[in-house]
Amino acid sequence: MRKLLLLIAGTFFIFAQMDGQQPVFIKGSKVFNAGLGVGTTVFSSTYNRMVIPPLSASVEVGVTDHVLEKGSVGVGPYLAFLSYKWQFSNYRAQYTNTIIGVRGNFHYPLVDKLDTYSGLLLGYDIVNVKETGDPYYDYEDSASHIAWSWFVGGRYYFRDEIPRLGVP
Repeated sequence: MRKLLLLIAGTFFIFAQMDGQQPVFIKGSKVFNAGLGVGTTVFSSTYNRMVIPPLSASVEVGVTDHVLEKGSVGVGPYLAFLSYKWQFSNYRAQYTNTIIGVRGNFHYPLVDKLDTYSGLLLGYDIVNVKETGDPYYDYEDSASHIAWSWFVGGRYYFRDEIPRLGVP
């Protein structure tokens, strides 16, 4: 983890020395993001399978620009959903996660037509579980909590109005 943070910090400082390109995301910009997750951070085994892969959608609006000369800030709502099942013999469990939140991003142009950004997500994670087993065992519960995430990403604009989203 320490090496990863040093790599990210080093990359940021190297790019900070470069002369960035013209901003792609500015005050007043509006971008809709839709994501389809590949894989999941949920445990993996022979007995579980994903029912609905991680899906996400967000809207971002540029609220200010000229931050650190060419940077800008955008904010907007975020929604995500994931569902998976686990089954072994008569025991079955289904888990769902729904995240409702808001994202704030700092955009800084490093390469022409590439909108590079980093940001924070603050949201509410709603977790539901339903377990069934033998005729005497049925269990349903839900738990919710505040969730947050730091992320980096980029959108490459093939044309001025159509970006391709990439967030690790």
